[in-house]
Amino acid sequence: MPHPHTKIIACATVIEEMLPLLPHGMAYQVLDFGLHRNPEALKRALQDAIDASLPTVETVILGYGLCSQAVVGLQANGCRLVVPKVDDCIAIFLGSSQDYKRQARAEPGTYYLTKGWIEAGDGPFEEYDGLVERYGQEKAKWLMGKMLKSYTRLALINTGQYELERYRDYGRNTAARFGLRYEEIPGSTTLIEKTLNGPWDDDFVIVRPGETITFIDFTTPRNTA
Repeated sequence: MPHPHTKIIACATVIEEMLPLLPHGMAYQVLDFGLHRNPEALKRALQDAIDASLPTVETVILGYGLCSQAVVGLQANGCRLVVPKVDDCIAIFLGSSQDYKRQARAEPGTYYLTKGWIEAGDGPFEEYDGLVERYGQEKAKWLMGKMLKSYTRLALINTGQYELERYRDYGRNTAARFGLRYEEIPGSTTLIEKTLNGPWDDDFVIVRPGETITFIDFTTPRNTA
């Protein structure tokens, strides 16, 4: 179980799913979703946030996955680090890496949405009006076609954490606007609850004080003996 001196550091999309389940009194810090565009900038922001949490915090939980290897190289300076063992936050919203892989096999061309993703407003769909303003409608449509060429489905993940109607409207309208098929798929709070409350088992990377997160931690259990 998490120690009382525990802090969450999460991106704006993940914290939306964590807040309704956050244990009373547990501290948290939110980092800008836009940092994902530059994994090295995200790594620096995470390390700064980890180091700034000391000395009152003994365990830092990261509301991130591997995230383009942004967490690789993070150092547990004077604290323990706990990270879900997933490639990115979509697996967190779906409940496990296994559920994410099943979705990816069945529908590989899927762009996923959650409340947090929509509220952050930092995806390719929000760029379209700016592209029209800069380049005109025809070129903007061509650029969006290039950005979305691998996608056929827009899927809203329903984790049961919030009223969906507003986000359904956004998803349906966006899918229609950009020629994608809209669907709602069930999510799960299982991994979020385990992240916040434990048990921190093989679904997590656990790094002891003085150690560093490595890529191999996401593929092989770390020896904690």
